[in-house]
Amino acid sequence: MLRTLVLAAALSPGGLPAQGVLIAPTAVFIDARSRTASLMIVNPNEQVAEVEISTLFGYPVTDSTGQLILRTVDAPDSTAPSAAAWVRPFPRRMTLAPHAQQTVRLLVSPPPSLPDGEYWSRLVITARGGQVPLTQAADSGQVRVGLSVEVRTILPLLYRKGRQQGALRLTRLTAEPDGDSVVVRAHLERTGTAAALGTARGELVDSGGTVRASFTAPVSAYYAIDPRFTVPRDSLPAGGYRLRFEVTPGRADLAPEVIVPFQAVRDSVSLQLP
Repeated sequence: MLRTLVLAAALSPGGLPAQGVLIAPTAVFIDARSRTASLMIVNPNEQVAEVEISTLFGYPVTDSTGQLILRTVDAPDSTAPSAAAWVRPFPRRMTLAPHAQQTVRLLVSPPPSLPDGEYWSRLVITARGGQVPLTQAADSGQVRVGLSVEVRTILPLLYRKGRQQGALRLTRLTAEPDGDSVVVRAHLERTGTAAALGTARGELVDSGGTVRASFTAPVSAYYAIDPRFTVPRDSLPAGGYRLRFEVTPGRADLAPEVIVPFQAVRDSVSLQLP
């Protein structure tokens, strides 16, 4: 069964009494030589947190609007590059006192005949603790009602066996005005053995060769994605422009040594702003 989850985060103006736990690193890479990694989980709250770690098979895709979502598969078949069944966290469950921390060891136990390649899992860290008040007491006789808080954090885990090859294909680049923005779409397809973890950059260049607007965004192509990027039009006068677009290996939020390099891909397209 396939499911999709929107990747989003919400912050309330005053903060909630329980905000979940802090986790480092935010992406886990494990190779077949070590087969282990560690997570640091910190409870920054004033309440005790009950924490549980589970795994699932999933990878990022985009919907018809270009929004990033997580596609998950409840029961991946033998052709899926799933590592979810091999990952064992120690401990799997824990109770963290306020401001306490816990190191979790991750052990990967793949089948002995596993072919070379990159295999994926998602770590699901569920933290329970604290309450969001639904009523405020006016006096000591009023009943207080609260809603228990459960926060789920989903992190990627990539397991690599053997030497990986990075490759990415860029097609169907478009740039069109849409209200107060320029909307850029592109089709990015991973063609190597490893997920393409890179950075997308775009520049809008006027007829005189001057860069008038730009954007930068991280991208992760596990299979194929059709991301959507926007550039504000408030400083762009009417006229002809050229969009120069590229995706290069590496991301600001990931260490260089975990990136499987690939050849940068580039394209450009013209557009007219009314």
